[in-house]
Amino acid sequence: MAQPPSPLASQAGPPREGAEILCIGSELLLGSILNSNARWIAEQLAALGVPHFRQTVVGDNQARLARCLREASERCRLLICSGGLGPTPDDLTTETIAHTFGSPLQERPELLQTIEARHRRGAMLPGSRKQALLPRDATVLPNPSGTAPGLIWEAVPGFTLMTFPGVPAELRAMWQATAVPWIRRAGLSQGVFASRTLKFWGASEPALAAAVAPWLQRSNPTLAPYAGVGEVKLRLSVRAASREEAEHRLLADEVPLRNLPDFPCYGSDDETLASAVLGLLIRTGQTVAVAESCTGGGLGAALTVLPGSSAAVLGGVIAYGDRIKREQLGVSQALLEAHGAVSDAVARAMAEGVRQRLGSDWGIAVTGIAGPGGASDRKPVGLVHVAVAGPAVTYGQHRRFLAERGRNWIRQLAVGEALDQLRRALLEA
Repeated sequence: MAQPPSPLASQAGPPREGAEILCIGSELLLGSILNSNARWIAEQLAALGVPHFRQTVVGDNQARLARCLREASERCRLLICSGGLGPTPDDLTTETIAHTFGSPLQERPELLQTIEARHRRGAMLPGSRKQALLPRDATVLPNPSGTAPGLIWEAVPGFTLMTFPGVPAELRAMWQATAVPWIRRAGLSQGVFASRTLKFWGASEPALAAAVAPWLQRSNPTLAPYAGVGEVKLRLSVRAASREEAEHRLLADEVPLRNLPDFPCYGSDDETLASAVLGLLIRTGQTVAVAESCTGGGLGAALTVLPGSSAAVLGGVIAYGDRIKREQLGVSQALLEAHGAVSDAVARAMAEGVRQRLGSDWGIAVTGIAGPGGASDRKPVGLVHVAVAGPAVTYGQHRRFLAERGRNWIRQLAVGEALDQLRRALLEA
């Protein structure tokens, strides 16, 4: 197993700090695949308490890759590389690393034997043999599920490289088996990091940022706002000596943030509006049915994609046409003629109708104009009406979303608005 990096005192120049991630592959630059490895590695570094300061993506170009390697070697203590370890000519990571830091490549017999064994069921590719080549002083980072091994190498004093294949499943197995124990022994951790992402539906990012301005000036914990589709997230992060202390400090700051005046927090981390609604329904033993026009089944899909949804979601009606609104939901022709399908009155009738027809405790309805056509001066693209019908009350409201964002954007926001209205109704009931 490789030894931890040399002491910082042995370095020339400014001390190197923390870790960086370098993802290699032209397919990442072209957008052909999502760079999920960088996010996953970043989460793992945070969990280990390793400061992480930069992420870089570079294509399959030897000169540009070498430049990235040299620059990183002057900044960080640990560079984690992903990609470019395969058998094809554009897989240049290992040889570029060796060339950049002046080490000859050596064939490792044990690696070649493993690679040959994994090709017994088919002919070994001509380039596969190069996967057994590593810089002379590097330590193998074993790959238990693929043919591309990685390496751990202190290429210059105080600077260590780790390489992983780009295949996420292989990278993650190698990380847990070898990289994590090495990082812990190397003393790269600066405590334990813990974080929580709080979610606020319908808030504007500037308004929420102004409400939490004192938190934004802190260095530990730190707070950062992020805008999403119809919501704003606040990521609260703390660093402490132990997991217990980190969680305690996190909770102390989380409570006031969850109870900000005028900014109700609906959940955190992996929670969604749909999961918040489903949880409330299940805990209170209640059921819901949905009636949808402009969202075309998106509201029902958001609820039923969750495990256990059958305990609370009875069903729904996609009522795009007026005839379906009349026949399946009981919306009167007189109401449609007087107010139009996109109206508060029709949304209320749809919610009451689906509740009655399906026998649920709650009914929720959405009708609107998602565009790009079908609008008028009185009813523009982006106008959405939501109604909630419950055991004691039926109420509705309308929102106007930006038409410029397009049809799918409007439909997503309409689903979120409907879920949030039901969530609020359940909390107030």
